[in-house]
Order: sequence, then C-alpha cells, then structure tokens
Amino acid sequence: MMNTESLNLLGMPRGDLEAYFSSMGEKPFRARQLMRWMYRRSVLDLAEMTDLSQALRDHLNGKISLGLPDVRDRQQSTDGTVKWLLDVGKSQDVETVFIPEEGRGTLCVSSQVGCAMDCPFCATGRQGFNRNLSAAEIIGQVLLAVRDLGGTGEDSPVTNVVFMGMGEPLANFREVTAACDLLTDDLGFALSRRRVTVSTSGLVPQIKRLAEVTNVALAISLHATRDELRNDLVPINRKHPITELLRACWDYAAQTNSKQITFEYIMLDGVNDDRQDAIELAGLLQGYPAKVNLIPFNPVAGTPFGRTPQKRVDAFRKVLMDKGVITITRRPRGDDIDAACGQLAGNLDNKVRVPLAQKMLHTVNKS
Repeated sequence: MMNTESLNLLGMPRGDLEAYFSSMGEKPFRARQLMRWMYRRSVLDLAEMTDLSQALRDHLNGKISLGLPDVRDRQQSTDGTVKWLLDVGKSQDVETVFIPEEGRGTLCVSSQVGCAMDCPFCATGRQGFNRNLSAAEIIGQVLLAVRDLGGTGEDSPVTNVVFMGMGEPLANFREVTAACDLLTDDLGFALSRRRVTVSTSGLVPQIKRLAEVTNVALAISLHATRDELRNDLVPINRKHPITELLRACWDYAAQTNSKQITFEYIMLDGVNDDRQDAIELAGLLQGYPAKVNLIPFNPVAGTPFGRTPQKRVDAFRKVLMDKGVITITRRPRGDDIDAACGQLAGNLDNKVRVPLAQKMLHTVNKS
C-alpha cells in the first residue's frame, strides 16, 4: 500500500509540482527533472536521480513519497493479457489490465473503488461503491504496469491507456483529468491524445466540462438504442436520456476536433441484439463522427444475461457497416482470468449499494 504519511508526488500536475519546488526555494526546472525520472525513465528512487543535488535529495527524503500500490495478485491469461489486483488501502483493492496486441499495448485503468452506476451486466457495478481514486493512484497503475512489463516511459510497452476499468471516470472528474494531463504531457508519458480514452456511461454535464479542460478520446457505454431499455441497462439514462447524451457527444467532437466518438455496445442475447436494434443504432449514428465497438458479453455471476451468438453479432455488424457506420467486433481478451470487459471486480469493504446511479452524482468533484 502507498505511504500516506508523506506527500506522494506521483500524479501531481506539472504546474503544481513546479509550485511545490518553488515553495522550497528551488527553481521550477527541478520539477521537470523529477518528472523525467518518474515518467520517462520509470525511476522512483531519489538516490538514483543524480542530476538533483544531494542536498535537495536529502531534503526531500522522508518528506515526499513516490509510492506505487502494492500488488496483491498478478495473473496472466493464455492470450497474454495481464491483470493486477492492487491494494489501495483499508481492505480495498482495484484491478488493472494490460492487453497486448500487434503493434500496441493497451492498459485499462480503474478510476474508482467500485462503481455507483449500477449497470446490471457489470461485475463492478454489482459490487457497489466505496471511494474515488486519487490521480496518484491512477498514475500509479500506469507506472506500475510499465515497470512490471519491463519497460520505461521512453520505451514503454503501454501505447494506449483507457479509463475502462473499475468505476465511472467522469464521476471522479478532477483526479481523472489530472491523470489525463500527465499521460499526455511531454514530460509525463507523452501519449498522443488519441491514445488516451475516457469512457463514460453518460454523465452529460461532465462530458461538457471535459471538452473545456482536455481533448482526449471519448467513449460512451451506450448498449441500447431506446430510452426504455437503456434506463434498465444503464440507469444514469433516466437522468440523461439518449438524445441529450448524443448531443453532448457531437458537441464534444466539434469542440475538440475529434475524428470520432467510440460507442461501446455489449451484445446481450435476446435483449439488444436483433436486426431492428441494429437499424435503430445506425439511425442514431449515421452522418456523425462515430465508431461502434460491439462487445461480446462476458459472463458475470448472478446476472440473467447471456452472450449473443456470433452469427447474430456478425449480422448486427453488417447492418451497421452497410449503413456507413464504422463498426468493429471486439475480441474477448483475458476472460479466462476474469479480466475481460465487464468482469473487473477487485475487493471492496464498507461499500455503499446504490440502486439508482443519479443518487451518487454528489461523488462528482465540483472543482
């Protein structure tokens, strides 16, 4: 578990880090030196940071920490997917997943301990909610994965980061956007904005705020084409229905010059997967900067849902493609270690069970 007695500088935005060093009478470039060591070289031991003076290192020693979460468990799938179970304190654990592919490596990070959105097909949502993760805990997942996989920030196996792990990222707005800044900062992980994706179940006011502070890629957990069904599958829809959500998406694309918004659509057998659903989905997205990810449902204990047969998935995709909507079918990865989409659960204690997502909107940071 991270050392909470000293100030953890991981996840601190560049401006705040410069201000911290200035408060000690140091030049702001000391912050930039530290960032290079942490994020570009993956070095967390002050003793190895040789371009910092010995006096400064001695001063920092004991006052600050550069701590990563402790690893409770590490599993590797037969397909190469890696899942870490990370201790974030007080009997709380979150999960982080690395998915290797040809020419890229995607890291799926968690933003909350649990989730308040209460989507019935998702293992995380069924657990309830405990708290938001800090930017240090989010960035710690990335740095831990890079180091564990044998790379550095300058030669990293992690080429893409997606906020698709445990939690609703936009319900932890301040910490998630701070982490996004470091992921795309030249002195941070130096990722292209198109290689950082924030996924949301549909917090419309926060989508609008996101466009004002960052221009990372946006993904929407859609999963239905009609409000009546989406109200049940994604309860936040009761507060922000599909028409309102899509309007926010197209505004986001225009404000950030995004080439496309990704719409995630879990295929649930007999629920949202017939030809009419495909036609209605195409009608919602035709002519807009949209891409659809069709996601095979991954088994979650206690849910009534089943996986759509592959033939029906293919037919659904063909309807969308024939109508000009870019569509891919996501191949399940890591399902043998419960690391696939919708299966992340971690461990929660003192959780809060929330039947309706909008009741937990007070967890959204206001600053």
